[in-house]
Amino acid sequence: MAKDRATTSQTKRPPAITLEDREDELINLSLAEAERRIREGKASDSLLIQFIRHSSTKAQLEKQKLEADVELAKAKAESIRQGERIEETYLKAIEALKRYSGQGEDDDYD
Repeated sequence: MAKDRATTSQTKRPPAITLEDREDELINLSLAEAERRIREGKASDSLLIQFIRHSSTKAQLEKQKLEADVELAKAKAESIRQGERIEETYLKAIEALKRYSGQGEDDDYD
């Protein structure tokens, strides 16, 4: 029966191409197996404790904090990139104004 389940799960979807897809596939298989063991009453204490820990309010809050930290890091990186672009734009504008007022480097019009 375990062989049939493994065969059918492999035929349901194409093989994972990326590492992330493969990881997701393995996590889903692991969760399905854990669920089967829990339903059949064959789950070990450590398996049950693991699910209890991951479903706790503290674990959920920690996950939300990590997600917020990732978003904050992305926003900071984007802000730095925008600052660099603005600085470039200012430098170009200053150079253009210098050329316009005759203070900048002369273009070769000879």
